[in-house]
Amino acid sequence: MKPFLTALFLCVIQFFSAQEEDSEYANGVFHFEDNKTQKIFTDYTRVRQSPDVNSQILDSLKTNQQILILKKEEKILKLGERRANWYKVSYQKDKKNMEGFIWGGNLAIGYRNKNGYDFLFGVTKTLHKKSPDFDGSFPQNYASVKAMEGNLLIDEISFETGLGESLSYGTFTTESNHKLKNVEFTLKAMVSGEACGIPSFEQYVLFKDKKLIALPQLMNVGDADVYYHSEKFIFPNDKGGIADVFVFKMEEMEKDEKDREKYKRASKTYLWNGNSYRLK
Repeated sequence: MKPFLTALFLCVIQFFSAQEEDSEYANGVFHFEDNKTQKIFTDYTRVRQSPDVNSQILDSLKTNQQILILKKEEKILKLGERRANWYKVSYQKDKKNMEGFIWGGNLAIGYRNKNGYDFLFGVTKTLHKKSPDFDGSFPQNYASVKAMEGNLLIDEISFETGLGESLSYGTFTTESNHKLKNVEFTLKAMVSGEACGIPSFEQYVLFKDKKLIALPQLMNVGDADVYYHSEKFIFPNDKGGIADVFVFKMEEMEKDEKDREKYKRASKTYLWNGNSYRLK
């Protein structure tokens, strides 16, 4: 009897630990506040009668549809590494007020309007990627930025966003002070973890002539005061540079067994011709 009770106890602990982990990640980038407007990110997002994948489908919504969050439901759905609550929402369609439930993973993490265009940032899927360090694969999340002209998708770019643990926090901004030649403005999408040793990812995206151009991705990570790895771009107007060059900077610090700080630094210059970039 004792071995059985021990096994049962361990199963219960694992069950509640998994629930706690799901709740933690769901309250990260996919946490949306009640009574706030949001945008649909995944095209043909299903609206259901209740917060369940087997519930009756009432409607489907296209990318960039505005909705109002009425209430966050306790129920969490996990697809790949994406964990999100269900939400009760309202929206207008054909001049009618509609209500239903949608999964939070189908909503945009962030959205911006600039120069008459809408830009949406969301996490799209999880794929298994072959590891360069060991024999096997690991679940890699992918995100994308969409450029919309009304209900029309005019361009989209995809990029990696690490594991589920890196989805605790996200931002999406426009940065007009980066005056690269022929570029209207720069978008920046970022996701980050909360714990030490969990990397954050920054993705800069240029917008010109209705096209999105992804720059090399930046990764930053730190472990208290023992180690950090930092990557950033220096753009023209950041430090008075010229309009056809931007610079990548990397710095890494690690303390050895005698608590001495050892640094590594590197830089790369990229040439920008008004349409594309290349290493100098």
